Amino acid sequence: MARLYDISITLHGDTPPWPGDTPFSCEWPWLIAKGDSVNVSSVTASPHVGTHADAPLHVRDGWPGAQELRLESFFGPAVVVDVTEEEGEISLEALTRAFGREPEKTIRQRPRVLLRTGQTIADGKFPESWPVLTESCTHALLGFGLGLLGTDAPSVDLKESRTLDVHRMIFTGNAAILENLDLRRVTPGDYELMAFPLKLLGTDAAPVRAVLHDPELARGVP
Repeated sequence: MARLYDISITLHGDTPPWPGDTPFSCEWPWLIAKGDSVNVSSVTASPHVGTHADAPLHVRDGWPGAQELRLESFFGPAVVVDVTEEEGEISLEALTRAFGREPEKTIRQRPRVLLRTGQTIADGKFPESWPVLTESCTHALLGFGLGLLGTDAPSVDLKESRTLDVHRMIFTGNAAILENLDLRRVTPGDYELMAFPLKLLGTDAAPVRAVLHDPELARGVP
């Protein structure tokens, strides 16, 4: 049986949004208990609450919205890299140490890189800070063939960033972004990623149900 890891944040009223953003809420306009024939819920939330894919529109007017995100970006070979010992901006040298192998060869085989920073809203609190890749490191990974950058942190840019340079660089490089993953129970290594964003017309982000498949366990390899 295939081993699947759900790396999505559960959405509920206490899921921490980005400070000032619209939190998740759920109401029940129809209830069987009140005599209605069915239960029907109504959900309100920013598409950035919980696990989501950013769209290029998030950082620049006129760029593609969520409905134009390429499905191929969110499905296929991925690598989880532990950067919990890092602070601030991560250089290519530091990321190479975290990989424990040559990033260029790895990314050519597994173009979806997921950063396990340990600074995640999955613990119920919005973190004060988290490590991110430097612009030069991001540029190098795109040159290696990076197709998606994911993080368990709320953003691939620093919390205080107003220019979102890493976002812009990734989108300019035709790569994708996943944020607010839950990688607490995932061992760093090689996986298959499935994380398709909802097809929301004209929005700057879309929720995803992100899953990792461990092909080694599926083959019965110890």
